[in-house]
Amino acid sequence: MTSRSDAPPRLLRIGIPVLLVLIWLVGGSIGGPYFGKIDEVATNDQSSFLPSSAEATQVQERLADFTGGDTIPAVVVVTGSGALDAEQLSDIDDLATAIGAVPGVGEISPALPSEDGEAVQLFVPIDTSGNVDETVAAVRETIADEIPSGLEAWVTGPAGFTADLVAGFLGIDGLLLGVALGAVFLILVIVYRSPLLPVLVLLTSTFALCVALLTVWWLAKAGIFVLNGQVQGILFILVIGAATDYALLYVARFREAVGRGLQRWDATVTAWRGAFEPILASGGTVIAGLLCLLLSDLATNRALGPIASIGILFAVLSALTFLPALLALTGRAAFWPFIPKPGAHADAGDAAEALVADPAQPVKGFWARQARLIARHARPVWIITTVVLIAAAAGVLQLKADGVPQSDLVLGASEARDGQDVLAAHFAGGSGSPAYVIVPEDRVADAVGVLDAADGIDSVAAVSQDSTSGQVGVSLEGGEVVYSVAGPPAAAGAPAPAPTVSDGDVLLVATLSDEADSLAAEEAIRGLRTAFEAELGAGTTLVGGPTALDVDTNDTSIRDRTVIIPVILVVILVILMLLLRAVVAPLILIASVILSFGSALGVSALVFTHLFDFPGADPAVPLYGFVFLVALGVDYNIFLMSRVREESLRHGTRPGILRGLVATGGVITSAGLVLAATFAALGVIPILFLAQLAFIVAFGVLLDTFIVRSLLVPAVAFDLGRVIWWPSKLWRSEQPDKPVEAMTRAEYRARVGE
Repeated sequence: MTSRSDAPPRLLRIGIPVLLVLIWLVGGSIGGPYFGKIDEVATNDQSSFLPSSAEATQVQERLADFTGGDTIPAVVVVTGSGALDAEQLSDIDDLATAIGAVPGVGEISPALPSEDGEAVQLFVPIDTSGNVDETVAAVRETIADEIPSGLEAWVTGPAGFTADLVAGFLGIDGLLLGVALGAVFLILVIVYRSPLLPVLVLLTSTFALCVALLTVWWLAKAGIFVLNGQVQGILFILVIGAATDYALLYVARFREAVGRGLQRWDATVTAWRGAFEPILASGGTVIAGLLCLLLSDLATNRALGPIASIGILFAVLSALTFLPALLALTGRAAFWPFIPKPGAHADAGDAAEALVADPAQPVKGFWARQARLIARHARPVWIITTVVLIAAAAGVLQLKADGVPQSDLVLGASEARDGQDVLAAHFAGGSGSPAYVIVPEDRVADAVGVLDAADGIDSVAAVSQDSTSGQVGVSLEGGEVVYSVAGPPAAAGAPAPAPTVSDGDVLLVATLSDEADSLAAEEAIRGLRTAFEAELGAGTTLVGGPTALDVDTNDTSIRDRTVIIPVILVVILVILMLLLRAVVAPLILIASVILSFGSALGVSALVFTHLFDFPGADPAVPLYGFVFLVALGVDYNIFLMSRVREESLRHGTRPGILRGLVATGGVITSAGLVLAATFAALGVIPILFLAQLAFIVAFGVLLDTFIVRSLLVPAVAFDLGRVIWWPSKLWRSEQPDKPVEAMTRAEYRARVGE
């Protein structure tokens, strides 16, 4: 505790906080405007997330060599009230001309009518050097203006789905931040019952986010990270939630110091010393867990690790510099009108310790009653709690996290999804989103034979830049490859059609029978790759396209979660051992985290399947849920157990557990509510992945806060007693021979075991 004689001169006591506040104000004012510039450095191109070794990526990188340009296909499907007549077909040709005049649109293929004569599809190449979503929006606007009465049209295909996905993220800057900050502010007002303190805490998290965003933007601009809407949304929520949690811990320490009667500067320094280690350890643990994502093969996962770590770093810095400076300037007035009364903290601690000697004594306050429950019935409490959590975890058997169709990624309205349904009703399901096969020119016949024999393939063509449609038909006659152009017979003496050849390879286009994002289409792609390897040899052909991208992304994501989850557990276990200077307590905490995550995932699986009727989940959902629940859940472990260890050094293990529970119960509960509210805000973005992640993390944090940290962990620790500190000196010596305040520095360091 800082005495008045140790305090710096008044000029420094005012000047240091003012300087820190000015530094953060400058950083925030520079970073704030970058909220509107994220789309300048963000991408939602799925192929850019895969490693270069992925087969679909290799095909994507070579498409421009065959097609003559880097484009992504959109499909315009047009229908009437029945069979289309000659006048309507002429109107559709005029519509195609209007679409072709839209900037960013390449040469449109001729109108292709369906066999039933009730629909026509147009293949519209969209230049990827521009903003695909803006070009698709312009195409849709042109259709709305130009389409004749009696006809209806949809823009679908890969470009259409990309545009709908980008549109789903549009609310991420305004709506998401507004909902998250509003929810946090409401909780803080209820917790503190003060008009000023919630504003100071929100300033801490908001300015941390502004400076983090400024840093991330320039790193993405330099091409160091791949930033997309998904990573952006998680960054916003993570920084707001973590910075607020750390701020709550500091405020709790500051409140205790004010309650002891300390003056403004002394309270600031005392609170900083008490909060520094747990905040730094918590932030370091989260950063270490996030950096494990660098082991991912998916660029979006690999980018999230350092990007989110940067956010956590600024959250820690803000909570340890900006907030202390603000409270140093406002002092006790920050808590008005409910300013802490001197002696309140000491009374709570004494009451908690007295429970050990006399558990039957009357107590006041929720956390004191909770401590009495632990002191009376520790073993039944942790056994019953464990059984309930295991039962909840059984629901994970119903989790379907092996991927979902692209058409289900966007919740709510989606023109691309509606258009795909119309397309599948009149054409082959995979129209507009074909499989691309790169094969050596001298092995085309063998490749066509494999495609003809494969299940799930409707038709085969080859890319030809000399054809008006960009493709020529491919067939086998007597074992020889025959190329043909659909339409009127070729004029006498006209050269035979031929495919485009690049580096000795030909690009075959296989239209899938099933919708490109369906499980049946994915099985067709897997079957093709197996058949090509068996018939032509490994590495002879490459199979890509939208469906292959989904297959490779899901497979890579499953690999990532299998590798990364165990690594995160080991890393966090080591950090906890170093922090608590023990082995048993960290093992208990890790076990509780795993059990909590399993329970949250189990309940979420039941809700997704039976309540929300979701079609499944992305393979990355369990990985992201694990990273955030474990890394952030350990925060509460650290808040609790670092305080328990501090109290145990003074009063013994079992009194220390009760004291730690009473001292941190309120702040952990408040932090849990804030974090759950911020992650729940992700649910306002109509993207399936974010909605599922929002529920898993929000529910898991609440479970962790009210069950695991309040009942399970303290009950197990109380039941085991000082064994939890094995093999440290605290395990061998239950009580200090004299109060900590009376120890010399050497005695204290020997006592702690440092």
